[in-house]
Amino acid sequence: MSAPTDDRRATGVFSPTRAQIPERTLRTDRWWQAPLLTDLGLAAFVIYATIRAFWGSAYWVPQYHYLTPFYSPCVSTACAPGASHFGHWVGALPWFIPMAFISLPFLLAFRLTCYYYRKAYYRSVWQSPTACAVAEPHAKYTGETRLPLIVQNAHRYFFYVAVLISLVNTYDAIVAFHSDKTASGFGFGLGNLILLVNVILLWVYTISCHSCRHVTGGRLKHFSKHPVRYWIWTQVSKLNTRHMLFAWITLGTLMLTDFYIMLVASGTISDLRFVG
Repeated sequence: MSAPTDDRRATGVFSPTRAQIPERTLRTDRWWQAPLLTDLGLAAFVIYATIRAFWGSAYWVPQYHYLTPFYSPCVSTACAPGASHFGHWVGALPWFIPMAFISLPFLLAFRLTCYYYRKAYYRSVWQSPTACAVAEPHAKYTGETRLPLIVQNAHRYFFYVAVLISLVNTYDAIVAFHSDKTASGFGFGLGNLILLVNVILLWVYTISCHSCRHVTGGRLKHFSKHPVRYWIWTQVSKLNTRHMLFAWITLGTLMLTDFYIMLVASGTISDLRFVG
């Protein structure tokens, strides 16, 4: 069989030195199913998160101090009264800048450069490659050595910012236990439970990151001389084996947390209260 005449397909798996197979793959199983589901899952989160980030309302429940993670920290003077846990740093923002403009770009960068998410969207969105034994449509591969993919190497720095934002989310979850309706000032409802579970899972996803594993023990040459760091490294390594699972779970819990707070804040439903 003669080599392809299209210059774009004269390299990679279609180069003259490779077997000339016209089919993209000889696989007969549903190899396209996994990347398709990944595409749908990522698209669902991106669409929902984008809409809610620019929604501009129903993000704060004043009577129970519920603040959705999509609007934290809220530091604009246009934030709902009480929602600015860290004060007002800027004035009213135009509609095209989200309230959580401080955190959202870094969280997006942290997830985009995450090792698991790279594999996920490289395969499903860019089809590089879509699956094993399936030829990718790209003629060449340049790696992560030039823009824009060279930014992937900054993942470790986005990890540090993600830790700080996780601390902010933790503070938000703690503040939500305050209630003006009890003498002790303590209140607890379904929203608290959702916020608490969400922030715990966010911490698990963050510290199970490959960068965290490297920070805790990646530079050690003698584990025996650093028993504490070695123990931390082993625990992070155990979490790291399930990093993909936590990556997907936290996408779901973020949407669930925001959706519940939106329903309560808009008056669509009432929060199920256990105390206060």
